[in-house]
Amino acid sequence: MLHDPKQITLFPRLSSESIQQFRPYGQEIELHCGDVLFQQGDQNYCFYIILEGSLQVTKQVGGEEQLLALHQPGEFTGEISMLSGEPAIATGQVIQAGRALKLEPQVFRQIMIECSSECTQSILTAMVGRATDVEGQLRQQEKLAALGRLSAGLAHELNNPAAAGKRAAQQLRSGIEGMQRLTLGLCERLFPPSYRELLRSLQQSALTHCSSHVEIDPLSQSDLEEELIQWMEGLGVDEGWQIAPTLVASGLTVDSLKPLAEQVQGQELGDALSWLESSLTVASLVEEIEQSMSRVSDLVKAIKSYTYRDQAPLQEIDIHQGLDNTLLILKHKLKYGVSLHKEYDRHLPLICAYGSELNQVWTNLIDNAVDAMQGKGNITIRTFAERDGVGIQIIDDGPGIPAEIQSQIFDPFFTTKGVGQGTGLGLDIARRIVETKHQGTIRVYSQPGETCFHLWLPSRPPKLSERTTAFS
Repeated sequence: MLHDPKQITLFPRLSSESIQQFRPYGQEIELHCGDVLFQQGDQNYCFYIILEGSLQVTKQVGGEEQLLALHQPGEFTGEISMLSGEPAIATGQVIQAGRALKLEPQVFRQIMIECSSECTQSILTAMVGRATDVEGQLRQQEKLAALGRLSAGLAHELNNPAAAGKRAAQQLRSGIEGMQRLTLGLCERLFPPSYRELLRSLQQSALTHCSSHVEIDPLSQSDLEEELIQWMEGLGVDEGWQIAPTLVASGLTVDSLKPLAEQVQGQELGDALSWLESSLTVASLVEEIEQSMSRVSDLVKAIKSYTYRDQAPLQEIDIHQGLDNTLLILKHKLKYGVSLHKEYDRHLPLICAYGSELNQVWTNLIDNAVDAMQGKGNITIRTFAERDGVGIQIIDDGPGIPAEIQSQIFDPFFTTKGVGQGTGLGLDIARRIVETKHQGTIRVYSQPGETCFHLWLPSRPPKLSERTTAFS
């Protein structure tokens, strides 16, 4: 992958001529895998130019080891704290054996003061850029931690009333069913057993219809209501227009109600139909309460899984669980015009990853896709085995990304959205999480009518102390 300007500024590679200028002042040393060249908090340490092999730079943040950089031959490290006089802000550890040019602190400072060559200018420019970049990463990490704490508290507060509401709805359903049995029992003297049994049968049929969630189109619903209203008026039932919508929505029609009219007429038929309508309305409300509480409970579970709160940051995760939790949280943006197509390979292995940060990637990509389609269109999420890891594609059928800006979309602060609608950081954050944090790749392929973000993540990336992949 080509370096972007920001990447070149932060991780410049010194030319062979520039390295030769430093050789008289330094000492060439051997690098062995696992060697720690400097430790976070060290007061005195040296400046290093990597000649062969690779070095990772990490920082402990809130109990988690945060990867800041991976240095390859020609790159250097150790300049920030050395020039500022502060303790080392990170740890440098060899992850691939090789060689390095080591300069003592005083010698390095003297060179930077006395020389004005192009390589010293590169070092100073990189120092300023890296200090700013580290500060930005730490701010982002703190924001994620704050979001995790907030969501954990919110999930806890929502879970108790949701569970209580669900239990209350279940108890209400039992109470109403008991009340209906008693009501029919009290009417035993007024209505014969066959009549009561017919009402129970009609009620049960309607409840079964409702639970199956069968929907009819509005035009057919209106025609059936009008037919039922006219039939009830013909039998002397007043205000049939009030009860017809509920009866029809529950699957009751003129044909199914005729046996009831054969046993009772006039006001008694009206009372029976009103009782039937009221019982179905109450049952419908109970069902709605149960579904609402279940929805809250599902959201609570999704939020907890989304943030992976109180779990180890690096762990084995099911990539599909993270995608589904993200889709559940974004459901409010998807349900009004976006058709979702999931093409999951359920045989994919668990991957070792930072789950909450990958969920942030899914959120940014799916949210951008919805915005690009202006809330209407198709999104396809595809997972599959790829190399020694998993591949993920998020595809939308929006207008596409113009070819002239495709190379810029991962740049920080670059956005095509209007003022106040986007910060331009979403895709930059996604790139950092995938490529820097997980040593994966993220690419975009776009043309009019289709945009595909293709991600690759290793199934089991090397531990921080074993990583050998660098920025490319």
